[in-house]
Amino acid sequence: AVHSFCGTRVEESEQRIERTLFTVEGGHAAGAALLDKGCTGIICGSDLMALGVIRAVRERGLSVPEDVSVIGFDDSPLIAFTDPPLTTVRQPVHAMATAAVGALLEEVGGTPVQRTEFVFQPELVVRASTARWNG
Repeated sequence: AVHSFCGTRVEESEQRIERTLFTVEGGHAAGAALLDKGCTGIICGSDLMALGVIRAVRERGLSVPEDVSVIGFDDSPLIAFTDPPLTTVRQPVHAMATAAVGALLEEVGGTPVQRTEFVFQPELVVRASTARWNG
């Protein structure tokens, strides 16, 4: 059986993944490598990485989002004011913190807490760093 991801063989998809530090410099290096592989859309593990990718795109004389779409992760407070404003994935940080502190307080208070997994729904915040896909 041939396994695929978004119409691409898994082996090919894995070649389009770069692992790096969650920093601007890490994003810059990974972005350059992905651009060398012909990627026109790059999803990053952090907003800082996305800023590094945008830098790599511009160093090649390309533009965001006309030539390459970039998505960050975290929705950092000032990221809406970057050039271009960054499309990002927002985590429900307040709800996550409330659940963690609540579970911690119950355990510290002597209430046996059943080990469980909390699942939170992220939100895609679309801004100007992504273009419409015409696949």
